[in-house]
Amino acid sequence: MTKAEIVNEVAKATGIEKVTAQSVIEAFMESVKNSVIKEEPVYLRGFGSFIIKHRAQKAARNITKKTTMVIPAHNIPAFKPAKVFVNAVKEAK
Repeated sequence: MTKAEIVNEVAKATGIEKVTAQSVIEAFMESVKNSVIKEEPVYLRGFGSFIIKHRAQKAARNITKKTTMVIPAHNIPAFKPAKVFVNAVKEAK
């Protein structure tokens, strides 16, 4: 599903114009992104959490050049679905 399809679904479900729905969805995504950048998790009850995961430093190998390089420790964004969400997906056919 694309962002445009989500905008259409929200506009249909709420009865608001597509332009308004699009601005609301983009503002929501921007809020989530800014919070995660600040390393503040975003919890959406019944849906899931947008969190930061820390990756430790590790050694990587390029097997074609036979070299080793170090990948520094870094943070990555992640989504952890809520149990209700996971169960709904498992039960869907």
